[in-house]
Amino acid sequence: MYRTLSRVAERFFTKAQIYKYGFNWSPMYRRSTGKVIEVSEDLHIVKIKIPLSWKNKNYVGSIFGGSMLSATDPIYMIQLMNILGNDYVVWDKAAIIKYKRPGKETIFCEFTFTPEEIVNIKNNVKDKGEIDIIKTPNIITKEGAVIAELSKTIYVASKAFYKTKRKQKANSSTKK
Repeated sequence: MYRTLSRVAERFFTKAQIYKYGFNWSPMYRRSTGKVIEVSEDLHIVKIKIPLSWKNKNYVGSIFGGSMLSATDPIYMIQLMNILGNDYVVWDKAAIIKYKRPGKETIFCEFTFTPEEIVNIKNNVKDKGEIDIIKTPNIITKEGAVIAELSKTIYVASKAFYKTKRKQKANSSTKK
């Protein structure tokens, strides 16, 4: 559904606008209490904030860890899907979050891909068919104090490789 809505919206808005407002209006993302506050035109930089509110305040008055994880979880995957285009399959594979201190104020996270990273991803996928990449942003306060360290593993494959791999798995499971 979201992909279809994005295709229709591309007639009227830039990809950066669709990314930002699509996330912020999406019920699944709104429930995380995160808000996308900035998206670069090339989609290589996405910034979010997670304000402390009654919706995400835990028993001790700080931001619930689940809100931090859910607000950061989908960003890299959808960001990379939009940068790479339809010839690639992109999946979230793993997430690790290490809490360093309580979030007692609005917190922020920046998700970045450099042009060199994108070239490397495309080249590695071309050579290997599939790869895992690991990104490690920090969730921080306005002053830069680290609230949590995040590690995201993202799976990337060429669509052709992925289809072949799935077909082989299906064939091997039916033979058992």
